[in-house]
Amino acid sequence: MLTLLGLGMILCFMYLIMTRRMSALVALTLIPVIFALIAYVLGFFFDSLSHIEIQNLGEMMLEGVKKLAPTGIMLLFAILYFAIMIDTGLFDPSVKWILRLVKGDPLKVTLGTITLTLIVSLDGDGSTTYMICVAAMLPLYKRLGMSPLVMACLMMLSSGIMNLTPWGGPTARAASALHVDPSDVFVPMIVPMICAIAWVYFMGYMYGRMERKRLGIITLDVSHGDNIQISSNPEANRAHLRWFNTLLTVVLMICLVKSVLPMSVLFMIALCIALMVNYKDINMQKDLIAHHAGSALNVVGIIFAAGIFTGILAGTGMIDSMSKELVAIIPESMGPFLAPITAILSMPLTFFMSNDAFYYGVLPVLSEAALHYGITPVEMARAAIVGQPVHLLSPLVPSTYLLCGLAGIDFGQHQKFAIKWAILTCLVMMLGGLIFGGFPFYSTLS
Repeated sequence: MLTLLGLGMILCFMYLIMTRRMSALVALTLIPVIFALIAYVLGFFFDSLSHIEIQNLGEMMLEGVKKLAPTGIMLLFAILYFAIMIDTGLFDPSVKWILRLVKGDPLKVTLGTITLTLIVSLDGDGSTTYMICVAAMLPLYKRLGMSPLVMACLMMLSSGIMNLTPWGGPTARAASALHVDPSDVFVPMIVPMICAIAWVYFMGYMYGRMERKRLGIITLDVSHGDNIQISSNPEANRAHLRWFNTLLTVVLMICLVKSVLPMSVLFMIALCIALMVNYKDINMQKDLIAHHAGSALNVVGIIFAAGIFTGILAGTGMIDSMSKELVAIIPESMGPFLAPITAILSMPLTFFMSNDAFYYGVLPVLSEAALHYGITPVEMARAAIVGQPVHLLSPLVPSTYLLCGLAGIDFGQHQKFAIKWAILTCLVMMLGGLIFGGFPFYSTLS
């Protein structure tokens, strides 16, 4: 009965958010509460549910929220930090330098497209990334006669890889769903991400060579790059403090990788230093935080709501029951391969369902089953984030519609053109994860 209730809760959650009848925040909060109440009522008739008491439900939910609190705090301050860095103009020179460097060479344009997207994607917001990068690069593609499909594909793949940063979303979701530290998920995946980035650069090089052969090298004026402003608030630009902001960001990245302090604390400290040095006016600080609060709150609210979902899923015993059934279904010979199986499944599953549905609904069940074969939750979390480049081609991802609209291409054309490259990028990342120890190909502890 617990298995049926758990599956029902997950399927109901998936259906409601995929059909847009509920937002992820509302569904993550209300659906588990409703199913927990159903389990309590059924406990009068089924012995397997008799342990569920009303007075314990609050404790389950609070326990889940407490476990996710560090992740929620980290996301809040990470999003605000990179938004403030964009406002200060930290990345403006990089954008202008890339535009001047590529000039009229199609090969340099494709490589510059990747580099620019990788830099701008640091803020973790796909929509912002596409708006900035398309505004900067599309005039060059049009002037040279290059295919905007190539541009959109390279931007999407680059953004999909950089989206694996802990403040980007998928890593935070996977970590919160399995109650592990986001830095423990992310840091071992840096090298596999670099492998995937190298692959995307190779793709860009091949397409650039093809376009250069077809079009040749054209001399043109790229002075429009001087007018590119990444920040939406020109008054917040602090060009004279760029050296300080660069140093602060580099030190922050080093401290994150070295785990000098918890990620949430590091971002809190870095944000406060950035605000204090860049903006002496307290009202300016408040205005900037208020301006970016919407995007931060959307993500953080979902993380805390997920605490209720995972708290009830675990506290009622649903996840244990479902994992036992899954272990019984999986052939004994396939169990030790659950990590690469999860990596492969993350591609189609995140394509056909939202990240919230996959990471909060499916991954905990797979991870609990993997424990029986000696595969740890943090290894399963790393495997589960591999499919993100394919996920961005999903019709459930709003930012991809924005990319296609800005680039002037059809969504179906973009999917058809990019799907094979997205799958190959995921496979390269999976191979990197297996080779460099992100997750095991075969668990010898089974």
